[in-house]
Amino acid sequence: MTLLGLSQLASCQGNMDIKTAQYVVNGQKLYKTHCQNCHGAKGEGLGKLYPPLTDHNYLSKNREKLACIIKNGMSGEIEIHGEKYNQIMPANPTLNNVDVAYILTYITTTFGDADSTFTQEEVIKNLADCNK
Repeated sequence: MTLLGLSQLASCQGNMDIKTAQYVVNGQKLYKTHCQNCHGAKGEGLGKLYPPLTDHNYLSKNREKLACIIKNGMSGEIEIHGEKYNQIMPANPTLNNVDVAYILTYITTTFGDADSTFTQEEVIKNLADCNK
């Protein structure tokens, strides 16, 4: 069933490669567990409390920070689609680097409208940079 889902996802997404499709499938499962409660099933956010994950500009401008946000949490005001949000996002210390790569690939590909694979190596580098 998973192989069928991957092939359907890859064919529906046009030129999405099989690795990205696999990351998206795995990321969706993790997103449902760790992110969906606040950010919504479609990344729409929760009113004025929690921001949507659909701002392509924010995602692309902050690509190097996204792994840090997921792994370490976030506090402070951010602006998404012209709206300001200032809720604390909790850390996800139990997620490993591959899990973070899966979730980020799912978010940026599904909600950010970009065929964007995050690799484990990229996540490791970004996490090392944010901890400096």
